[in-house]
Order: sequence, then structure tokens, then C-alpha cells
Amino acid sequence: MIPSLLSSLSLSFIFEIQRHRTKKKMKLNSVSIIILSLLLIALSTTIVNAQQARESCNSTLPLNDLTFNATLLQCVEAWTLQNYILRYARTVENTWSFILSAPDSSAFIGIGFSTNGQMIGSSAIVGWIPSDGGAGTVKQYLLGGKSPGEVNPDQGDLTIVDKSLKIESVSSRIYMSFQLTAELPRQSLLYAMGPAGFFPTSPDYRLREHRFVTTTTINYVTGSQSVVKGSPHSKLRKTHGLMNMFGWGIIVIIGAIVARHMKQWDPTWFYAHIALQTTGFLLGLTGVICGLVLENRLKANNVSTHKGLGITILVMGILQMLALLARPDKQSKYRKYWNWYHHNIGRIMIILAISNIFYGIHLAKAGSAWNGGYGFAVAVLALTAIGLEVRKFKNK
Repeated sequence: MIPSLLSSLSLSFIFEIQRHRTKKKMKLNSVSIIILSLLLIALSTTIVNAQQARESCNSTLPLNDLTFNATLLQCVEAWTLQNYILRYARTVENTWSFILSAPDSSAFIGIGFSTNGQMIGSSAIVGWIPSDGGAGTVKQYLLGGKSPGEVNPDQGDLTIVDKSLKIESVSSRIYMSFQLTAELPRQSLLYAMGPAGFFPTSPDYRLREHRFVTTTTINYVTGSQSVVKGSPHSKLRKTHGLMNMFGWGIIVIIGAIVARHMKQWDPTWFYAHIALQTTGFLLGLTGVICGLVLENRLKANNVSTHKGLGITILVMGILQMLALLARPDKQSKYRKYWNWYHHNIGRIMIILAISNIFYGIHLAKAGSAWNGGYGFAVAVLALTAIGLEVRKFKNK
């Protein structure tokens, strides 16, 4: 009797365990199905939003309150990487209508009109819609330089039709429209996208440095366009700056530090000094030649001071190289005069070189990155020299 009862209880217990496991599995399966369904809904929503944000010239323009005939608009995929679409047409004699659309990435969008393919000196139309739902804003900017302080709102030479600046968001895309009065708008166009999450605010409406930018040229008649890889002289300008910066402004200074503070390692310091100064001179000579060629090609008329300082530095460098050939023996009575000449000409040359490099960066309007980079290098060299001078003073 008891064994059969125990057997019945055991079977009942096993059955309950199996039933509990089955319910647990069913609950887990139900939870898994719910989570999977939510993921599929989120994924489908993301795909739909992405498809809505993506646009082509075959897409229907979702704007209804335009003041001009949208059927006249030609369309070009202005910036394929960022899905910028430009629609334009001459809707009235000497009046051109533009609509620039881009994905709403919580940033400003802009289109610049340039005379030479360069940002500096161009005028741009920039618009944004704040993420908090505030009203959209469109303004003309004068791109006076590459730093934010040189990009001025409500300035520029574009003749904008009164009350034609508009911006709106439709299906996760921004549509910025405007009209210009011109016989033919400039064909060099610049497109920009601002940093994510930043929107200019009153009263100054300053822009931060763009996140992405590209330059194209467009034929308004055929709609064909080509991407501009850079200014025809941009490589020459950069080579001129880098050669002078590394040659006169860094390597020559390192050579001078070696000569002053490393004499305990004789004659290694002497050969290192000669190698560094020769390398710096050759790089600086290359930079000066590039500068003269660049001046001739650009027909620049505001670089006379920069050019004069550069030639003065080159002459001093040549004199320093020639001084090596006329170096008296240590026992010679003329050695102290040679030392005075060599050391002081070198110091003057370094001071002029540093000054002229910063002046060249200013003339080129190269921006804060160049100033900051070279300023950091000079600061490191200066602190190193000061530290070595302090150590030398203590040793005496």
C-alpha cells in the first residue's frame, strides 16, 4: 500500500515538474516572441525613416507653398555622400530659384557661391531647424576666412529676392529654398554640413566649423557638375608653408639647441648640428622657392613684407652655411669674433623665421589649426631651451 502510494506521489511530483518546465518554456518563448516583435517593429521603422530621409531627383518634391513653378526646376544630386539634392531654375528673367534638400541630421546646412572655387571670399546661404521644435532660420553669410569669427551673418554679395528665404522639415529631410537676382549665378558651389547638435543663436548667429564640406562646379544649362578636388594652387601653398615651418621654424631651432647644450658629447654634437642645420636650410630653401612660384601664379600684391622677410632669412641662412667654411681654429684670435657673428646671426634668423611663419599663416588665412599646431611646437622648443638654460646655469 505504502509503496504504491509513494509511487503515485512520485509520478504526480514528476508530472508537476514537467508541467512547470513546460509553462516556463512557454513563458520564455512568449517573452522571446514579444522582444523579437519589438525589434522587428523598430527595425522596420528605422528602414522607413531612412527611406523617407533618402531622396533622389526622381522623388516627388513634397512642398506645396512655393511662390514659383516647381515643374521648371532642374535637379542634380549635388553631394551624393551626404544625399544633398539641389533643384534650380530661372523662373523669371534674371531671377533664379533654388531648393537645397538634405537629411535632417540636427545640424545646419549651407550652400556657398564662389568666384574661384575657394571658401574665402564666397557668400553662402545657411539654414537650420532647431531640434527643440523652434522656428527655422535662413541667413546669408560672408565667408571672410576659415575661422568662425571671420564668417559674418547678414553679409555677402548675393542679391536675394525679398522674403524668399525659407526652410522646413518634411519626412526627416530639410528643404531650404531661396531666390537670387542674377543673370547667371556663380558656377562654383560649396556645400557644407554643420556639427551635430549645434544651432547658431542670436544675437551674433555665429557658425562653428563645418563637419563636412565639398566643392563642385555646375553647368546651369545642362545640369552637369564635377567635384573640385581642391584649389589648383592648394598643394603648392601647403608645401610652401610646411617646408618653411619645418625648415626654418623647427629643425634649425633644434640644431641651435644641440650646439648650445650638447657639447659634452664631442664630436657627436658637431656633426648633429651640421646635419640638422643643413637639412633645415634645404627645406627652407625649397619653401622660399615655392613661395616665389606661388606669388607669380597668384599675382599676389599683399605679400611684399612676407616675401622680404623670407628673402632676408634665406640670405642669413646662406651666410651661416658659408661661415662654416671660414670657421677659424679654436686657438685663433679671430675665433671669438666668429662665434659672436655666428651665434647672433643665428638668433636673429630664428626670431625672424618664427615671426614670418605666423605672419604667413595670417596672410593665408589658414585658420586656428595651423596657428595652434605651430604655436604648440614653438612652445615645446622654448620650454626645452629654457629648461636646458636653467640646468646649465645651475651647473656653473
